[in-house]
Amino acid sequence: MIGAGISGLTTVQHLLDRAIAFDCFEAGSDIGGVWRYDNDNGRSPAYASLHIDTSKDRFSFADLAMPAHWPVYLHHSQVLQYLERYAQVFGLRDHITFRTEVLNAAPMRGGWQVTVRDLVTGESASREYRAVIVASGHHWDPNLPAHEGPFAGETMHAQTYRVPERFIGKDVVVVGAGNTGADIASELSWHANSVTLSTRSGAHVLPRYIFGRPLDSYSTRLSSQLPIGVQRTVYRTLLFLARGSQASYGFPTPHGPILSQHPTVSADLLGLVKDGQVGVRGDISRFTHDEVVFVDGRRVRADVIIYATGYRISFPFLDEKVMAPQANKVELYRQVVPVDTPGLYFIGLIQPVGALPPLAEQQARWVAQLLSGATLPSEGEMRADIVTDVFERSQRYQDTRRHTIQVDYWPYLDSMRTLCDKNDEASSTP
Repeated sequence: MIGAGISGLTTVQHLLDRAIAFDCFEAGSDIGGVWRYDNDNGRSPAYASLHIDTSKDRFSFADLAMPAHWPVYLHHSQVLQYLERYAQVFGLRDHITFRTEVLNAAPMRGGWQVTVRDLVTGESASREYRAVIVASGHHWDPNLPAHEGPFAGETMHAQTYRVPERFIGKDVVVVGAGNTGADIASELSWHANSVTLSTRSGAHVLPRYIFGRPLDSYSTRLSSQLPIGVQRTVYRTLLFLARGSQASYGFPTPHGPILSQHPTVSADLLGLVKDGQVGVRGDISRFTHDEVVFVDGRRVRADVIIYATGYRISFPFLDEKVMAPQANKVELYRQVVPVDTPGLYFIGLIQPVGALPPLAEQQARWVAQLLSGATLPSEGEMRADIVTDVFERSQRYQDTRRHTIQVDYWPYLDSMRTLCDKNDEASSTP
């Protein structure tokens, strides 16, 4: 198994629960993945002020509650504390091999050959396994767009952004209006000389709270069963009553309806745009020596460009013949199993509208069942399910690389839980 972040930890717990022998390799020196600030595995994009954008109760694993006195939206350090407690309660840390990088995982007759490298000694070794579980996440390989022009300033990806102080007095352009772009632009507006947010298509910006309740409390199992048109009407009404129209703040409204793209959750962005602390422009056309030129011809001076443009889904330890995502498209049965590659499983390779941990928990539970003898449907049934899933996603979400692994929290959670419950019932039947 690869990775000891959220997805890896819950997988370790379920493998232990079923007494399945395994090795878990983590490139860093401790657990936590993206939630360990400045993780020495080099892959954490966490910045100093990062908070989760879902409520703590929705974020927690089923078998370990969050501390009641913690705030609704946790700081990244609290998420790490929670994961460390989870590892301690279930005795997970002793079953993880740290500072070990997986260099290659190759299918062979009856299993897999995995080559790992000890990052302390530099020594490599190959071992054979019956299966490989990938739980290494997908927020680590920066997607950097290319623009023409001889820009002389600094360019960076949001993955390496940490604190705002070093941008004091500078003119900054933040590219991308997702959650990270909104956070960074809002934070820098109090430190930089100027902040301009470049967005190609706008975004639906949602507050953390509506009428004093956390945003995701309005998403329930019952509401998720309503037609998508009704769900959109409810959210539009709630947002209008709570804050008025988004356009009245001067922030562009995307062409697609609400819930057709991953929402941007920000308590501050719209007010900062309204107050003129954050400027908003469209897509970038090109650079000059010290300016950014936008497609509408307008220009802003820039010392730094921060790309909050997401990540590529990639697996450098897998040969392209095994898995080679194009434009972030990965076709997996139940978002876990590649049909053509027996013994390969992915945990946490989803982008939920909602919290990841409960979904990864059910994925891990299912994979542990499969490794204990539960069976998959036929190849034809799995392919048909994948086609249906891709079609339904295309009907709900915009066709962009940002939404290729998008899932809705309640429908996905319930479908995976039902599947796992049926497997448990079948295994207990004489």
